[in-house]
Amino acid sequence: MTVSVSAESNQGAEKRSVDASYPHSAHLLRHADFERVYKQGRKHFSPSLTVFYLKRQTEGEKQSRKGGPRVGFTVGRAFGGAVQRNRLKRRLREAVRLSKPWPNVDVDIVMNPKRVAPRMAFETLMNEVHQAFVVIEKKLLKSADKAVPGDESGNRS
Repeated sequence: MTVSVSAESNQGAEKRSVDASYPHSAHLLRHADFERVYKQGRKHFSPSLTVFYLKRQTEGEKQSRKGGPRVGFTVGRAFGGAVQRNRLKRRLREAVRLSKPWPNVDVDIVMNPKRVAPRMAFETLMNEVHQAFVVIEKKLLKSADKAVPGDESGNRS
């Protein structure tokens, strides 16, 4: 049995080009990675999101893995059934894709929506995601400047 979708459900949706996808390498998938970000990372709070982030150490990782941010989403059962939770994750994933986070910073990010997120307009949600990326980038660059006060070589002679 085939069910057709009404034109209303796709209203306002635009066709995506092939290169506009959200690459699999940009997903945070492993439970250990989520735990590491929660335990060792920092937090950013916005009205509809709590964002956990941690700069990724590149030394122990595979060389084939692409750089850039990896983003994961946690949506608890309090948001409803699987359909509602998956819809919220799709909206967050699309907001991340459209905000085009900086590609050269190796950081793991976990987005945890608050109870108001499912009822928000998509544009508002997208603005909050974009603003969270801006704040995280500034904080990471600021902490990198503090970590390397003047000597970039690491040699102490």
